[in-house]
Amino acid sequence: MVFAGKRPNNLGISNGKLAPCPNSPNCVSSQSTDETHKIAPLTFTSTPEEAIANLKEIIQSLPRTKIISESQDYLYAEFKSALLGFVDDVEFYLDRNANVIQVRSASRLGQSDLGVNRQRIETIRGKLN
Repeated sequence: MVFAGKRPNNLGISNGKLAPCPNSPNCVSSQSTDETHKIAPLTFTSTPEEAIANLKEIIQSLPRTKIISESQDYLYAEFKSALLGFVDDVEFYLDRNANVIQVRSASRLGQSDLGVNRQRIETIRGKLN
């Protein structure tokens, strides 16, 4: 846990929004508008309840992952890198109005993530549909 860093205190949903990405490129969010951070939300064809249950299963099947908190419409997990134990904070918000799952994946430390956060969300997207 050398590079774990401190858990951010701005996580969660506020007025239907996940926290904005910092200026560093090591974060993606489906609610960002700039090209560096923007990623499409997750879509689903099942019921919202099944979608969030499937998402939780997918997250738990990935290595070095721990679900920290969850509610009916929200999941927050920590993903740890294999090599140095860097921790990424990953959030999922079931947006029932838009019928999508909003996502935010951000590294706690450093600047670049070599595309790891974006790749993780795309991997989860591939398994969800």
